[in-house]
Amino acid sequence: MNADPRDLMEAAADVARKAGDVALDFFRRGIAVDTKSDGTPVTVADRTAEWTAREWLEARFPQDGILGEEFGESRPGAKRRWILDPIDGTKTFIRGVPLWGTLVAVAEGETILAGAAYFPAVNELVVASPGLGCFWNGSAAHVSEQDSLAQAVVLVTDERFLQNPAKGAAWKELSRQASLSRTWGDCYGYLLVATGRAEVMVDEGLSPWDAAALQPIIEEAGGVFTDWKGTRTAFGGDGIATNAALSQRVRELLRTGVQP
Repeated sequence: MNADPRDLMEAAADVARKAGDVALDFFRRGIAVDTKSDGTPVTVADRTAEWTAREWLEARFPQDGILGEEFGESRPGAKRRWILDPIDGTKTFIRGVPLWGTLVAVAEGETILAGAAYFPAVNELVVASPGLGCFWNGSAAHVSEQDSLAQAVVLVTDERFLQNPAKGAAWKELSRQASLSRTWGDCYGYLLVATGRAEVMVDEGLSPWDAAALQPIIEEAGGVFTDWKGTRTAFGGDGIATNAALSQRVRELLRTGVQP
């Protein structure tokens, strides 16, 4: 089924809002927390929100595939697929902190056609599609123009980088040179970069459902989104988002964390 890019962008925003609002109904309600096989937490909020998104998409895009964090992949051979993270920041969610989001992307292969990130607890929505721009609560979003790392705000989901000491050391050097270093992490950090409230956001590890929606959001806001090797992709397993002015400098610093 062909669809206009604007329609796909609108659909991504609609399904992100729908799923995110379902998750919000469970927020700060003292729900039980289970542990998945990979050791990460999951709740009924994650599962219900993703199932809501899947039902919405199945009704409107029945030929498309769906890849979600909680329920895996359907129609793996489909030309186009939707990539879902019902609650990005579940650890944040279960502690009652509002900086979690619902991520939705639509892609053909590894080309992202549209992405949306919705933050229900703080009522922020950012949506983008290549060539059509990035919009934050309906207004155009732009990265900052800050070109001095010494004046920049740099963000990370978890500064410990337990799985990769080299990346951790590279992050610490970046953090040392920056004006302000914070762990306003998960998808909220990327929102801050896309809207000019921070200059850099990095993650040591990203799954496709973590990153797919974020690539067009950062790029259409005028920023740069790559993996740690500098490849423009949402499927590299890690991520660096920056404004354009600091892109080269930041990637030079972080490249020391990439194993040869």
